[in-house]
Amino acid sequence: MAFQVKRGEGDVTVVDVDGQLIVGNRQELKQTVLDELEKGERKFLVDFTHTGYIDSSGLGVLVSLSKKIREQGGELRLSSLNEDLRTLFELTKLDTLFRIADSREEGLENF
Repeated sequence: MAFQVKRGEGDVTVVDVDGQLIVGNRQELKQTVLDELEKGERKFLVDFTHTGYIDSSGLGVLVSLSKKIREQGGELRLSSLNEDLRTLFELTKLDTLFRIADSREEGLENF
């Protein structure tokens, strides 16, 4: 499991999740994003192109980060969820909390 942080177009911080987002690595993702937030970053896009599975603790950390980023006047968006993950977000109603884009490019548009 690896998290790669890149500067996207403009001032968007893109975090690529490679592998599963589960209880064993959720803190690493959380800390990665919080470190960027402390540096003054406010726009985040988490790209799940290479992610096949997110467990409940992974969902929890995304909700927690979204709340924290919003409190700081920022936004957290998600992109490139596979069909199973998209269904998971719909079933848990988390698709109403996040802006979910089909692709990284779409996620970066009008940020």
